Amino acid sequence: MAVGVPVGLLAGYAGGRTDTVIMRVTDVLLAFPYLLLAIVVVGALGPGLVNALLAVSISAIPFYVRLVRGQVVSIKKAEFVESARAMGARTGRIVGRAILPAVLPYLLVMFAANAGFILVQASALSFLGLGVQPPTPEWGSILAENRQYATIAPYSVLLPGLCILIVVLGLNLLADALRDVLDVRADL
Repeated sequence: MAVGVPVGLLAGYAGGRTDTVIMRVTDVLLAFPYLLLAIVVVGALGPGLVNALLAVSISAIPFYVRLVRGQVVSIKKAEFVESARAMGARTGRIVGRAILPAVLPYLLVMFAANAGFILVQASALSFLGLGVQPPTPEWGSILAENRQYATIAPYSVLLPGLCILIVVLGLNLLADALRDVLDVRADL
């Protein structure tokens, strides 16, 4: 979010060539499968917790850029933005005080919905041996360590898998609740 939101704000508000260049780079990042992009980043940086989080974060940037840019393009011609511009507000103030608060509900819902996806992606990296390294416990690495015992002791793989399922389900329910509370009209 820390990278995707400002880049999306810039692309949506500036428009023109800036928007075109940013969105073409975003399209290139979206063309790669998310897990493959994360594997490439971890492969270049090496396995570990920080590198896995960085890889998962990089693969999530295009979602936020696209969401924020789309919202800004639809909001920047709104009356409250035009009135701020007519009162002589500078670009930074218009973006920070008028546009960003209007986009914030969408960001909160997207963050809650995306958190479950990021958890699954981080667990997949750990399952493949590219994420968190033993002895640090992580659900994906626990699944990888215990997969050979799945027929003997099925609980050894069912429990970490069930934990992932419950947390992702909870995050998705949180996203739905946020969307209802904030009255966001978006199809996520």
